[in-house]
Amino acid sequence: MSIGYFNYPAPHNEPVLSYAPGTKEREFQKKALQELKSTTHDIPMFIGSQEVRTGKTIALRPPHETAHTIGHFHEGDESHVRQAIDAALKAKAAWTALAWEDRAAIFLKAADLISGKYRAYMNGTTMLGQSKNVYQAEIDSACELIDFLRWNVHFLSEIYRQQPVSGPGVHNRTEWRPLEGFVLAITPFNFTAIGGNLPTSAALCGNVVIWKPAYTQIFSAQLLMRILKEAGLPDGVINLIYVDGPVLGKVCFEHRDFAGLHFTGSTAAFNHLYKTIGENVSRYRTYPRIVGETGGKDFVLAHESADPDVLATALLRGAFEYQGQKCSAASRAYIPANLAAEVKKKLVEGIKSFRMGSVDDFSNFINAVIDERSFNKIKSYLDKAKQDPKAEILVGGECDKTKGWFVQPTVIEAKDPNFVTMCEELFGPVLTIYVYQPGDFEKTLELVDNTSPYALTGSIIARDRAAIDVATNRLRNAAGNFYINDKPTGAVVGQQPFGGARGSGTNDKAGSMLNLYRWLSARTIKETFAPPTDYRYPFLAE
Repeated sequence: MSIGYFNYPAPHNEPVLSYAPGTKEREFQKKALQELKSTTHDIPMFIGSQEVRTGKTIALRPPHETAHTIGHFHEGDESHVRQAIDAALKAKAAWTALAWEDRAAIFLKAADLISGKYRAYMNGTTMLGQSKNVYQAEIDSACELIDFLRWNVHFLSEIYRQQPVSGPGVHNRTEWRPLEGFVLAITPFNFTAIGGNLPTSAALCGNVVIWKPAYTQIFSAQLLMRILKEAGLPDGVINLIYVDGPVLGKVCFEHRDFAGLHFTGSTAAFNHLYKTIGENVSRYRTYPRIVGETGGKDFVLAHESADPDVLATALLRGAFEYQGQKCSAASRAYIPANLAAEVKKKLVEGIKSFRMGSVDDFSNFINAVIDERSFNKIKSYLDKAKQDPKAEILVGGECDKTKGWFVQPTVIEAKDPNFVTMCEELFGPVLTIYVYQPGDFEKTLELVDNTSPYALTGSIIARDRAAIDVATNRLRNAAGNFYINDKPTGAVVGQQPFGGARGSGTNDKAGSMLNLYRWLSARTIKETFAPPTDYRYPFLAE
């Protein structure tokens, strides 16, 4: 930027392809799936310039087809965490010094590569590794990931343009420096786009990164790493490692140069990391930035004026797309008695029309939950609900692990608004509804606000504008992303910055400038052109 100002205007969001029968994208995707599935993949870690293979391999299997092996990844240990930190710190000076427009070009090129020749493969690795149907993969591993890469360049250009005013004889300016040290990115299984955004947003700002993905997201993570390398990302800027959480924490959180945590995962895990960082704070060169998006118990509140078709659709999509494994998934719903019978009927009919099975069959709306641990957890809640007089299973409730980790989409009607599945995060295809009397709308607002420790997403379904206004104000702190007459999922980069507070995280809003500020450290510079040469001020004169 020393010889010009470079303009990065707000991009258009990446168009979502339909994959309808007869389309080219459907044909390409089918071929890519077959190619990916017919190959046994040997997946290394990426540390500095090296592809690291330890020989300690762990099998990757599709959650919907556990008899098939996609390939194996090489698990690392404490020594590899140290190697990754060393590689990152070695790369830091050159990466920080690289012209901003050159950093931007790398991530913009990566976005174009994903939009073009790698689109079907990013989708395919996500479909096979994380059991997403083709549409859920498209909106995640293609469109949202591309949007993060492009929009973050625009957002950072806008931040760099923010400069202070200057008085007579003075020039003030602000440098937006990267953090002093390395950033640790810990990413979840459920969104490939989050897996990509957490390390790249920090790296775009000039930071170097250690990236640890969930083991169940490694298949798509390693492909993105290869794409970033092809786009020109220098060695050591982002280091992709596969290590156990405690091993990672032991090394990173005791290191003097630990500068920030970019995390998406469970609330319990984030609380533990936050505590560990606090206990080690005296070790660090500077106070680390801690950014976390964690759990949710997301709600849909219907008013007596709600359109039953709108409500049922919001619940069927919001609760069951990607098997309810979204931080934002509708997990609890409050339905007025005047609509309850009709809406319950529509929910049962809708769920019975769902097809469930492998991602290879594009007619399947529902696929498998991510792994056996998740399967067992969800099953335990369903087993309890079957035995509890405070609950009734309206549809679903069965689980089958014969071929994969399949849980039937389930609707539970709770007779008690504080029934366990109304309160605790399940992270699966389970929706619990509570029927309230229309005259108790105000009381129900209190229930919605106080039932859960989380505050990620929620929605109000109503035609009565006054009811919408009341709910929007009363639930101001109950959700960081609030929807009116829509499902509580599907935030779009640049349109609905995403994040919540309370037990749902630090609300640093991925998909906006707010998140990028966290990976920058401002330095203000004042230059005086004609500095004074005498300490005396005019007021001192006789």
